[in-house]
Amino acid sequence: MCHQTVSLTARALEAGGIATVVIGNALDIVTTCGVPRYLHSELPLGNPMGIPFDQAMQQQTLEQSLALLESATEPGSISTTTHRFATDDQWKMNYARVDDANRKALLQMGDENRKRRKLNHLTGMVRK
Repeated sequence: MCHQTVSLTARALEAGGIATVVIGNALDIVTTCGVPRYLHSELPLGNPMGIPFDQAMQQQTLEQSLALLESATEPGSISTTTHRFATDDQWKMNYARVDDANRKALLQMGDENRKRRKLNHLTGMVRK
């Protein structure tokens, strides 16, 4: 779902008396759209709850979002998870960058990822 749709949905739910917390990775976009409560995650886009299959991290993110829901005293409240994708932020410089220097390695990583996902699917370890 796009960030604008999420923001509009959150505001509509809030207007109906249902409290919301948006959890995401795009702080600039979500804060521009304006949400009542936002929990920001410094993980790659598409992984706001945590690293895939890291259930402990995902549980902590859920708990932090509920804590924000309880503690937020004004609209536009923002909090950030303590989770990190790596020990430093260097990964952000190369995230989603494709060029001649990394194309072959990325193709190989993609092949390995597809094989791993297929194996995960065959063993019942799938996202639902």
